Amino acid sequence: MIARYDLAPLDGITKTVFRRVWNDRFGGADRYFIPFFSPTSEHVMTARDLKELDRSRNVGLDLVPQVMTRRAADFLWAAEVVKDLGYTEVNLNLGCPSGTVAGKGKGSGFLARPEELERFFDEVFAGTPLPVSVKTRLGITDPEEFQPILEIYNRYPIACLTIHPRVQKEFYKGEVHLDAFARALAESRNPVCYNGELKTVEEIRAFEERFPTVDAVMIGRGAIGDPALLRKVRGGKAASREELQAFTQDLYRSYQDFYGGQAAQAAQRMKEVWYYLIRLFQGGERIDRRLRRTRNPREYEMLEAAIFAELPLLDHIPVSLA
Repeated sequence: MIARYDLAPLDGITKTVFRRVWNDRFGGADRYFIPFFSPTSEHVMTARDLKELDRSRNVGLDLVPQVMTRRAADFLWAAEVVKDLGYTEVNLNLGCPSGTVAGKGKGSGFLARPEELERFFDEVFAGTPLPVSVKTRLGITDPEEFQPILEIYNRYPIACLTIHPRVQKEFYKGEVHLDAFARALAESRNPVCYNGELKTVEEIRAFEERFPTVDAVMIGRGAIGDPALLRKVRGGKAASREELQAFTQDLYRSYQDFYGGQAAQAAQRMKEVWYYLIRLFQGGERIDRRLRRTRNPREYEMLEAAIFAELPLLDHIPVSLA
């Protein structure tokens, strides 16, 4: 039975503004993972990263910062920074499938360098001031690559190993490799958390039935596309039209406040949220295409109003659109 639900780190979306508004309006996550920051050799935090890590902006949320790097010295410096800010765990991103990221040997691209990864872990676990968790994929091109990678993970006291059972080249397309996840679950010496393609209560229940020993899952796109998902899985009600409209309006206002009244930037952030949320509205594809093209905040506001005025609301994301 799943006991812990983590909100996944989606860069550009699940940042400080979204986390606060989503938690206030819906909630249901036990922990919130902060989208990664990448320390440089200069070891200077950017103002943007410090804003994201500012605990006064995240009151009441159990947060885990995520770091993406292939240099152990930079990771250890970042771990010291987040420890000084009051955090109690730091997460290493070995899951980002972006081609530009992987091409630099970072994120899931680090998985192609097992010897370098092992040296990285040797140094990190010899000097880390905090427990280190890891978010990983199965490899680069073939799920069979994960066996030697898992052997490396098993040599270190990883606080939690979150597995997205796809390879880097698959990005977020196609079926997840649940058989590979099952093997990893059986062989991991560290606690395991599952991440990938859980977008409805029914899918979560089916996962629980197949993997009854897994007590933690990480959900990202499913909780953005259906903000009430984690509430529903705990026995709560589906989101109403009025509730969703209040959520999007609150989020839009909060983005404007965050960006100093710049409605254009706020509208851009909202378009990223609507990329997932539109699937909860029947026939939303036609407005979604217009949303993606708009550059005008006023036009964005009119399109959002049209969604709530014209489109039937579904109680879950259809499998065909998930």
